[in-house]
This record gives sequence, C-alpha cells and structure tokens, in this order.
Amino acid sequence: MKALIVNCTLKKSPEPSNTEALATVVAERLAEHAVKVTHVRAVDLDIAPGVVTDAGGGDEWPGVHEQLLEAEILIVASPTWLGRPSSVAQRVLERMDAMMSETDDQERPVAYNRVAGVVVTGNEDGAHHVISEISGALADIGYTIPGQAWTYWHLGPGPGPDYLEEQRGRDWSHSTARAMADNLYGVAQALAATPLKAPG
Repeated sequence: MKALIVNCTLKKSPEPSNTEALATVVAERLAEHAVKVTHVRAVDLDIAPGVVTDAGGGDEWPGVHEQLLEAEILIVASPTWLGRPSSVAQRVLERMDAMMSETDDQERPVAYNRVAGVVVTGNEDGAHHVISEISGALADIGYTIPGQAWTYWHLGPGPGPDYLEEQRGRDWSHSTARAMADNLYGVAQALAATPLKAPG
C-alpha cells in the first residue's frame, strides 16, 4: 500500500517545515503498517493555477497527479494562516478538482476507494476550520474520509513559538497523529477488500 503526503507549507526546501515535522509522525506510523510513504512539498514545484490536470508550459502538477493515482492514502498537510488553509493548499485542491471528471476502467471516479486525511499546524486557532475545508473538498473529489483522520498542533490564538520550537501540546498531537494513521490504514484496507462501485 502507498501513501502520499502533500505538504502545503509556504516554505521552500530546504527550510525546515513545522507542517512536515508533524506529518512525519503520521508517516512513521503508516510505515509500521508497511505502507510506503512519499512526501511532496508543493511549493517547490511549478504548479500553475487552474482546474485541469495538465496546464502545459512546464506545469509540474501532472507528476503529482500521477502520484495521487498511485496512492491509496492521501494526506494533505497545511499550516494555518489567518485561520484558513495556506494558499498553496488551495492551489493543490483546485488542481485536484480535475479529478472529479476522471474515471477508471470501471467508470468510477478516480478518487473512489482511496482515503484521505489532514494535518494542520499553526499559532492561531482555526485548525478545525482548516480540517473541515480540506476534508470537505477531498470528499467532493471522491475520497473517503475516515473518522478522526486528522491531527493538528497550535497553542491557541495569537503569535507564539512554532511546533519545532515547542514541546507543549506535542504528546496530544502525536497520539492523534498515530490514531489518524491507524484509521486511514484500516479504512483503506476495508475499501481494498470491498471496493465502492461506480455511482448511479
């Protein structure tokens, strides 16, 4: 089984990413289930705006799209800015919109029988809002969202230390991250055993 983590941080590599650090806790738990995990930092790629699979002209989204179709598990990881998902996360979701009109050889939407979850970091409250926005979009595209398929870390409203600088709150975030990984894996297994059929 394969998992893809799309990190929607605003920080380009090799700058340390708080969001990547928390997503890695989920990845490590998935690895315990023998899931092969791949990470993509979207801001490092030239991803054109739009709602198509291939925008041409050097657009690097098609490579990400290919990885989405290879993975049974998707994790979208985003920081919270102004109480909302990052602009990078929004662009990723807009490009994934094209998947709604793509079907497999059994006429199922290509996101069917795949599961998805969300990781959020930030210094201001709004994690549940970000989780709801991203989870709702992924469900629209066709992903199955298991119960408690998320984790987040923040220290409340206002400015404060980053996840990588602060130990407070990590135990809860890590425990929730492990539960998230277990739930994603369990539901992915169930869908593999009993796949959803084409709608209609």
